[in-house]
Amino acid sequence: MPGQGLPLRVATLLTGLLECLGFAGVLFGWASLVFVFKKEHYFEELCEPDARLMGNATGMEDCKAQDERFSLIFTLASFMNNFMTFPTGFIFDRFKTTVARLIAIFLYTSATLIIAFISAGSAMLLFLAMPMLSVGGILFLMTNLQVGNLFGKHRSTIITLYNGAFDSSSAVFLIIKLLYENGISLRASFIFLSVCSVWHVGRTFLLMPRGHIPYPLPPNYSYGLCSGTGPREKKETAKSKELDLQAKEFLPPKEEIPGPGQLDEPRSFKSSVFSRRFAGHLVWLSVIQLWHYLFIGTLNSLLTNLASGDRALVSSYTNAFAITQFFGMLCAPWNGLLMDRLKQKYQKEARKTGSSASVAALSAAVPSLALTSLLCLGFAICASVPVLPLQYGTFVLQVISRSFLYGGNAAFLTLAFPSEHFGKLFGLVMALSAIVSLLQFPIFMLIKGPLQNDPFYVNVMLVLVTLLTFAHPVLMYLECRQKATAPAATF
Repeated sequence: MPGQGLPLRVATLLTGLLECLGFAGVLFGWASLVFVFKKEHYFEELCEPDARLMGNATGMEDCKAQDERFSLIFTLASFMNNFMTFPTGFIFDRFKTTVARLIAIFLYTSATLIIAFISAGSAMLLFLAMPMLSVGGILFLMTNLQVGNLFGKHRSTIITLYNGAFDSSSAVFLIIKLLYENGISLRASFIFLSVCSVWHVGRTFLLMPRGHIPYPLPPNYSYGLCSGTGPREKKETAKSKELDLQAKEFLPPKEEIPGPGQLDEPRSFKSSVFSRRFAGHLVWLSVIQLWHYLFIGTLNSLLTNLASGDRALVSSYTNAFAITQFFGMLCAPWNGLLMDRLKQKYQKEARKTGSSASVAALSAAVPSLALTSLLCLGFAICASVPVLPLQYGTFVLQVISRSFLYGGNAAFLTLAFPSEHFGKLFGLVMALSAIVSLLQFPIFMLIKGPLQNDPFYVNVMLVLVTLLTFAHPVLMYLECRQKATAPAATF
């Protein structure tokens, strides 16, 4: 790494981490924001008269229509967060960093201004604002992940940290909630977030490249403030690396270089999509993600019921949940570390026995898949038990499970399929899982309606469905075991 460019690269790294931590994934702090919206009387006209007299928190059973409206907004926004990964990835690949970031800034700033200036009478605009906030945030993350390319062997650590920072940014809405409780209006907080767009624009032109950051990094590469001779070189390198970048932007720890068994893979994108391996992974991701989205989207209603309408208790548990989300940045690297260690171990054994190195690398993903399923099962069981103090344990298991989920998703796709299809497969699996996540709203309606606010039977069914996710690591283990005896195994 050239010494003269190090300060700029460190500045890019730190400001990118701050951007992901402070802005990219704020949507998932939804429970904290719902608490504020209810105190501001958003959608209160949907409540029965008795509920209004008692207050939002104490009349939740009568305010089920209000809860349904908030749940629908989160369902739509979380769907867009995943589904738009595919088209926004195309925008990033086709139009490169500057254009993608300007689109992100426009969407994010428009969303924060809408939220800042709406009131209870215009609360329907949240259906527009929250999806815009979500898509703007995912574009921030997408354009920042390439910063890891500037740091060579530390690349995967930085990518993992950025993904963890995205998870942790849900704590921003907790800060807004606490400020609100101390006299700072919701409008003032979101105007501040809007004003931060000036910082985003400055970072776009001063600390980020106009194109893509190539990997591996060519000698004397320059960008941003140091791009006096950089643009010409940048164009040359970007064109030569463009096809590789789509697959490499999201790579998990130390998976940039495929193993020997992967180099000659003839599998097409179509055959990858219609493979049993991809189908199993899609079910695994969709079921676990549905649990997380359903839990986050209905947390306020769940806590209100368990706390018997005690507003102070609901606020306390909501704060605890948001604080645990902040530690997602610390949990995220552990999954990658587990896979790296196992991969090194299995590949050493493969070299000794002469078996396929790519099979050994894929075997390293199996414990990660199984552990993520186990964490989700524990989280699901705890969330299903209607005991309020137990929810502290639910919060901890939820944040660890979610941190493991997305890193494990990217890692598996990289190991299990040809690297040239990674970007397309990543976008496709996220888009398809987003469609499954839409089930959270009818599930919520079922609980609030026919089941009369008793989620027991739904929770039992979802726990049983969660058990199906263990089929994915089991099938992968059997496949790896079968192929381990064939040194030249192709995937």
